[in-house]
Amino acid sequence: MAFRKKAEAILKYKPDILVIPECEHPDRLKFPGSVKSPSDILWIGNHPAKGLGIFSYGPYCFTLLDVHNPNLKTIVPIAVNGGTLDFTLLAIWANHPADKGFEYVGQTWKALHHYKALLSGPIILAGDFNSNSIWDKPKREGNHSTVVEILKQKRIHSCYHQHFKQEQGREKHPTWFLYRHADKPYHLDYCFASEHFKVRSAKVGSHADWCTYSDHVPLMVTFALA
Repeated sequence: MAFRKKAEAILKYKPDILVIPECEHPDRLKFPGSVKSPSDILWIGNHPAKGLGIFSYGPYCFTLLDVHNPNLKTIVPIAVNGGTLDFTLLAIWANHPADKGFEYVGQTWKALHHYKALLSGPIILAGDFNSNSIWDKPKREGNHSTVVEILKQKRIHSCYHQHFKQEQGREKHPTWFLYRHADKPYHLDYCFASEHFKVRSAKVGSHADWCTYSDHVPLMVTFALA
């Protein structure tokens, strides 16, 4: 929340595109004069203080796709144009408490089925998945490992795991700290990309640098087109 107070910190890394869960409505985003304003914004949410914001700081322009399913709340299919390669961005904040049994990873699992046709082209899926294979319930349809397998079958892979050669559930770099406590780390945030993209670098922010801003730290991925 209160992205306007955190924008300066993340913009030091010169991002092209940001996916910001728990983001206030753009009408509330009054950035200080020293902070660069985004060139394009797309925001989805039911409450002006807490939605999903997607920001461009370069030539990229966003268009919400007609296939968007509002029942999936803050999982948003976006056409991204203006760069070297046009692609689909599935921006994710997997959080729908009213959908019992599918509150978190179940949202992503449902989205992969609803947006199945989008998975064959150039696509990036990024955001807060609120899931990890350590919490898999084998008998529950649509756990984290199932989501990873569906994407794998479409040749879509986690950029972090690919770059650092990590296994799902055994990540060495946490992205979320319960109550902001350094001794309660988890990996919940992901960036998956199709084989149209080559991962040049991946980085996860440190607890020390980001704990004053959020219980999450940023996952930053740089691509070279394949």
